[in-house]
Amino acid sequence: MKTLITLILCLTGLWSYSQTSKELIGKWKLVKRTKDGKVTTPEETYQIFMDGGKFQGISGKNSRKGKWKLSDDNKVLTVKISILTVPFNVDYFDAKKRVITSDKLGTLEYEKVSDKPE
Repeated sequence: MKTLITLILCLTGLWSYSQTSKELIGKWKLVKRTKDGKVTTPEETYQIFMDGGKFQGISGKNSRKGKWKLSDDNKVLTVKISILTVPFNVDYFDAKKRVITSDKLGTLEYEKVSDKPE
């Protein structure tokens, strides 16, 4: 019985990792940024996650492409654009909302606007 429970927990963990990576795919809009106690609401700022670890960051009319990787335990999201690599701690994540934190950028709250990367 203990072996069965352990097996179920292990399979659930594997399924959860797979689901989390798949749920990250799509277009996410930045809805709130908090840094040093100051809250801002950026406009027209998006992150687009695509299959194969491809990434696109959009801020207004500016766009940059890069790569992304989610750690095996789903706790760290690393985004690399050109020579800049930023690791984010994943504070909260579900199919519709994501909260990530970086020492340099503060806490960023995103809402998913599309399941299809553009």
